[in-house]
Amino acid sequence: MKASRTHKIKTLPITELEKIVLKNKILKSVDNISKRKKRFKIYLGTAACTTLLIAISFSFLRTPTNSIADFIDSAKNIDINKSDNVVLILGEGENLDINEDASTINYSNSGQKVTIGKNKEVNQKTSKNNKTVFNTLLVPYGKRSNIQLSDGTIVWLNSGSKLVYPAVFNGNKRELYMEGEAIFDVAHNKDKPFIVISDNQEVEVLGTIFGITNYNDENAINTVLKSGSVQISYNKNASNLHTDKMKISPGTQARYNKKTMSIISEKIDVNQYFSWKDGFLIFKNDDLKYITKRISRYYNVEIEITDQNLAKETFSGYLDLNENINKVIENIKASTNMNYTYTDSKITIN
Repeated sequence: MKASRTHKIKTLPITELEKIVLKNKILKSVDNISKRKKRFKIYLGTAACTTLLIAISFSFLRTPTNSIADFIDSAKNIDINKSDNVVLILGEGENLDINEDASTINYSNSGQKVTIGKNKEVNQKTSKNNKTVFNTLLVPYGKRSNIQLSDGTIVWLNSGSKLVYPAVFNGNKRELYMEGEAIFDVAHNKDKPFIVISDNQEVEVLGTIFGITNYNDENAINTVLKSGSVQISYNKNASNLHTDKMKISPGTQARYNKKTMSIISEKIDVNQYFSWKDGFLIFKNDDLKYITKRISRYYNVEIEITDQNLAKETFSGYLDLNENINKVIENIKASTNMNYTYTDSKITIN
């Protein structure tokens, strides 16, 4: 890794059929009685029909909607780092701990069979009371996971990430929710757009490869496109009533500032943002504070920089994440004038 001197980096700015059947039954029943009674019966029948339809309408309004948005509200309260392992929460509430640093999960086309790693298989229902079942995948700091969804889409999840998705995609679109950092290789389906929902942002695609970084403790949302095209919708206020939309081309990053609600796009080296999937990090004029935050999540180790001038020093190069944390810190130390101590799962750099 090669160090450069400190410098300031610029940031760019009731169905209709049921109604017909019910009406026909009423009309047929009144055809066999007298004209006077017929009128009376039709009146009563129409009133009964109206009452029934109103009752059905109110019943429908009282029925909870089965949208992912409702499920997301409850999923947001789940702590990603409550477990040391990757956790898969099935729709019926079963929690499955996955004891691997980088876990692999595969869904069958029907969504009813889930394969974890090489050997473990779990069966699940994809609907309950005629409602879609949603699953949640939690990837704590220090872990990674990749998952193949029922439609064939592959998602790589980085440390400190959460994914909420249906066991099988029904309806005319494929929606899921994420927090943290993920790369998506979306299976093409022109009839079912693929939509990734995250706080303040929504990305819609048909089939493409892109990445999203949206951690709750960071002020920006980054969307990087490797191939295909995406349309990004940004929420401009808390009520989500006003949105800005942006389309980006391959090799482009869209960056949304959560505080100022400003949006910029710029051409970038996509590999820099996708390399963690393959076990290394690439940096180009990134400051040490940013670098150590990435390392901290990956290894689940707290890192503090006491010297603020050192925290702003910029670096270019790459770090092999297959090495242990001590070796990674030593590689950084070899590139600049710094010291560090490592005690009680905390690294202090000065």
